[in-house]
Amino acid sequence: MFREQIEAKIRAAFDPIYLEVADESYRHNVPAGSESHFKVIVVSESFTGERILSRHRSLYAVLSEELAGPVHALALHAYTLKEWTSLQNAVPASPPCRGARLIA
Repeated sequence: MFREQIEAKIRAAFDPIYLEVADESYRHNVPAGSESHFKVIVVSESFTGERILSRHRSLYAVLSEELAGPVHALALHAYTLKEWTSLQNAVPASPPCRGARLIA
């Protein structure tokens, strides 16, 4: 539910070339079925000329309603197409949270 909301808002605001929103709640100490921790990878030319902090602020502003409610954490990875290509589409893994219940 929240994953779809996040995707829809980012698509509308940033017209991404690539977008992935992963629910990583299972990696944290939260009740089963929670949707509270997400990893967002967004590639958009709208980030051209913006610093990382500015990109994150823009994403937080678009997702302010979700962050004020049930969404506890976002791991944000915001790139231009050139940056994404230079990374060879590889994004760092999210670190485990303190008290995480890791499932191998």
